[in-house]
Amino acid sequence: MHLLLHLIIAILAFISHDHKAIAQYVPPYTSIVVPVTKHTDAAKPLYSVEIMTAYVNSLYLRPNFLIDIDAPFIWHDCIVQWNIYPGSCPSNTLCTSPVSCEEFQCTDVRTTYAYDNNPSCPPITNSSTLPGWGFCTCPVNVIDPITGSCREALLNYDEFTVRTSNGRIVFTGLYGAYPNAACVNSSSLESFPKNVTGVMAFSSSPYALPAYLFEPLKKSLAICLPSTSAPGVLFVGSGPYYLIPNPDVDIRSLLSYTPLLKHPDSFGYYIGVKAIVINNKSVDITGDFSTKLSTLEPYTLLRTDIYNRVIKTFSLATLGMIPLARPVTPFRLCYKTSNYLKFPNIDLSLQDGNKWTIEMANSIKQVTKDVACLAFVDGGATTEQAIVIGTYQFEDNFLVFDLQNSTFGFSSSLLKQKTSCSSFNFTITDGN
Repeated sequence: MHLLLHLIIAILAFISHDHKAIAQYVPPYTSIVVPVTKHTDAAKPLYSVEIMTAYVNSLYLRPNFLIDIDAPFIWHDCIVQWNIYPGSCPSNTLCTSPVSCEEFQCTDVRTTYAYDNNPSCPPITNSSTLPGWGFCTCPVNVIDPITGSCREALLNYDEFTVRTSNGRIVFTGLYGAYPNAACVNSSSLESFPKNVTGVMAFSSSPYALPAYLFEPLKKSLAICLPSTSAPGVLFVGSGPYYLIPNPDVDIRSLLSYTPLLKHPDSFGYYIGVKAIVINNKSVDITGDFSTKLSTLEPYTLLRTDIYNRVIKTFSLATLGMIPLARPVTPFRLCYKTSNYLKFPNIDLSLQDGNKWTIEMANSIKQVTKDVACLAFVDGGATTEQAIVIGTYQFEDNFLVFDLQNSTFGFSSSLLKQKTSCSSFNFTITDGN
């Protein structure tokens, strides 16, 4: 009896110790990481991430998805099938399971993200079924981010696979996410850059990718858009983040922060910009100063009254020092740049007193060998937002969208730190 009692005590002690060991386990990764590609073969510059999908012939498919920080959910080139089995899916096609029109996700997505105010979107119904099956599917509307036209998609149960990282290296270990996304046919992607087959939503929506990532990953999105053909980097997680050739400098130490603002009927990201300052001359923002951040607009859009004042202020700051050139669409203020010239920085004065400095690398666009232009565009007199900050101003800036703390972190140009967004080490290491 005593022997049995001691045996039970020993077993319980072992189990207790084992549970403590499990509880104390800390994964080596702090984020997921994916490479970012710049595309210049569409109507405007765009950026994509490579994310793994189906496992075919012992290899993952690796399609590219446009980065959209405003999209409510993910959509891409795939089809839905009620009964997926070996051989049922056509070759070179990604097959996923559909969401029924009777499931709550269908009602929720349609109610919240139906694009009812878009005149190009048709009404959606429950009349759609798949051949040979009596169950209704769930059609939803999606907006082509390039043309603005509406497309019909079918809501699905999807799966995406990404690699993990500690912010310094990439691990062999994989992380799976299982969101509700939507399938479109390949003809819906004709306006997209070559080899880009969908839209990856990185917004604050409960159907965007960050919402499907769980502990130990934090709801924090870090984007570093490249300015060249070399890949940039995107993380979801808490950091740290390191770029070569400064392997011991956590990029977070270079960031300033400002609050993220909520905007009605949008899952995108907004900050408060109170003024645009050029050579200590301030262009104040009147009315609503909420400023949208966009990964789809190539250049910063300014409401016409603000744009006119910025053009005037920048012109005065360079008067007599840099010769003017004929404007090149879509820009209004251009300069002759046969020799190296130094243009003034542009500071965005933020609502909390911080400033985001836009260096010359992000404010001046070299459009020909001898002409460079101020890379800001007239957004119109009645635009919804006074300012929409575009991707040219993002390039080689490290940006962090912290959804848990509702803050936006920004570095200004990394070039002055002798690094860039193309300086992450994507070498895969067996550390997970």
